[in-house]
Amino acid sequence: MTTTTGHTHTCSPAHQGRTRHVLLGDDWGGLRLRQLRPWHRVLARCVAARLDRELAAGASPETSATLAARAIQLTSMRHRRDLAVHPPRLPLRRARISGSAVPLARLAGYLTRPGPVPAQGVAIISQLLADGTGPLYREACADELSGIIENAARALTR
Repeated sequence: MTTTTGHTHTCSPAHQGRTRHVLLGDDWGGLRLRQLRPWHRVLARCVAARLDRELAAGASPETSATLAARAIQLTSMRHRRDLAVHPPRLPLRRARISGSAVPLARLAGYLTRPGPVPAQGVAIISQLLADGTGPLYREACADELSGIIENAARALTR
């Protein structure tokens, strides 16, 4: 996904401000430059869990303005640092996590490195941390933590 920011100039100085543009798929299989509207960003936050699932499953951010807005939010350096640094608020299954300490630290490194990262990898990590029924929080969870970590690492290093 390609995004650009710039200044849009209108007739009145009161309406001048930063806008964000993204490339979105069109009906002919190509990409067109479109402006993200404020409601796209608001909607992306309101339905973040659903959009994260779609992005984690491999949906292209160019599919819709809302997916593009969520991908921008997820891949921002601030959000990536928050995921890497701030501990979850729920009690963790420390025994399970200690066995995956090195790969988890590697994921944190991928998140905090400068430069762009694929939205899919960040979405996988976001889901892992947000899912209170997942392998970080429940011993009985069927999901394998190491598999999720591998998928996230693979997605982040493409």
